[in-house]
Amino acid sequence: MGSTIDVAKLNWMTTRLDEALGWARKFSIFQYPFVTACCGMEYMAVAASHYDVDRFGAGFPRFSPRQADVLFVVGTISHKIAPVLKRIYDQMTEPKWVVAFGVCTCTGGFYDNYATVMGIDTIIPVDVYIPGCPPRPENVLDGLIKLQEKIAHGAKVALPASPSSRPPELQAPHRPETHL
Repeated sequence: MGSTIDVAKLNWMTTRLDEALGWARKFSIFQYPFVTACCGMEYMAVAASHYDVDRFGAGFPRFSPRQADVLFVVGTISHKIAPVLKRIYDQMTEPKWVVAFGVCTCTGGFYDNYATVMGIDTIIPVDVYIPGCPPRPENVLDGLIKLQEKIAHGAKVALPASPSSRPPELQAPHRPETHL
């Protein structure tokens, strides 16, 4: 009287459960703002009533990395602050996502010097890049929608790329891992 389990039905149920979790996560984004520079003003403008980031489920920031699932890195990251950023990222629980907000965060911007990290993807993995100096609120909302799509589909990025595997325009003349 052994019962046989239809594996096809289990796969369907697991897939549907994953879709439901993705849908729920995409509309309940708890963000941790890591603001270091002038892009912080545009970050605050997106949260204001005119653009209302709350309608995307991302209106309530958390100021504890353990309670957040999206790390918004906003502004210039220096080598001195890089270990703090890495520690905050490590303290976040899975699943977690990272948004690089502003050109200084994405590539170092016009700070091509010894003190600035040339893109945070040399330190932590980045899911969505929102370039601009500063990025317009419309671009931020577009990046947030792209992040929601990634969250809904369960897409994650791999570990951070080594500086030598990055495109030539993003390669930095320094070794950021020495500062971590």
